[in-house]
Amino acid sequence: MNHPPHQPRPRPRPSSHAWLQPGILFAVLAMVSLSLSDATSKWVMLSVTPLMVLWFRYAVQALGTALVLAPVRGRAMWRTRSLRWQLLRGLLMVSCSLLAFYCLQRMPVAEFTATVMLTPLVLTALARFVMKEQVSPLRWLMVVGGLIGAMLVIRPGGQVDSSVGWMALTVVVTYAVFQAVTSHMTRTEDPAVMQLYTGWVGWAVSTVLVFNAWVTPQSPHEWALLLMVGLAATLGQYLLIVAFSKAPASEVSPFLYTGVGFSTLMGWWLFDHIPDALAFMGMGLVVLCGLVSGRIQAARPN
Repeated sequence: MNHPPHQPRPRPRPSSHAWLQPGILFAVLAMVSLSLSDATSKWVMLSVTPLMVLWFRYAVQALGTALVLAPVRGRAMWRTRSLRWQLLRGLLMVSCSLLAFYCLQRMPVAEFTATVMLTPLVLTALARFVMKEQVSPLRWLMVVGGLIGAMLVIRPGGQVDSSVGWMALTVVVTYAVFQAVTSHMTRTEDPAVMQLYTGWVGWAVSTVLVFNAWVTPQSPHEWALLLMVGLAATLGQYLLIVAFSKAPASEVSPFLYTGVGFSTLMGWWLFDHIPDALAFMGMGLVVLCGLVSGRIQAARPN
């Protein structure tokens, strides 16, 4: 699933040309990886269940993160100040992933990606009603505009089943809560440790869920596709972390919306699907409102 990550405190703006900055390059590569993970998930779910894909996705993340951290930190890689928050974050992420896989099984990749890009706008509402932050009328207008765009994508009578479209909106809300929890935890927790716990919680939960739904892949091709889902998702998340460590959030964030374009291309390439005119309008509106809202947030004084 491709999604906007938690954005750390902006760093000083580099002086080099925007397109040559490593942060932007890593962000675009991350969206390619995450779009590839989503498209591959949809492809492999033609022959295996979403629970199987979920298990492989978190198996790769859990083992990969542990193999990277163990030689450097040893047992200290499990050190956390709040195990309950780590478990909550992991449960939110695996719930979001499972819903996302069910959505991808039934709706086009491009439309799903565009809907998930509502997450920063939903975070605006959470900031106002949960964290009691002040939200300007213009940002509220962007939230409404983004929702209208999503309604054009998942409208009744369109190319997306409305019931699945509402499930995609549930993914957005779940992921927005996940982002809010992540923002809270980064004040005291190491991001690498957070990734480790998320992977292992996801793997533990998916192992329980897949226990009675396991179907052994019948060909090396299916094994390869399942492995690719996990590798592409894990690599995408890692590249996003690197991107935000190399450039300011306000500079990197607009390039996350390239994921909509990559997903559209992959949907056309793998499934011969092109969104209709109203869906394209809705996707464009979601991206526009997200970009404007991000610029407004970046312009706020610290």
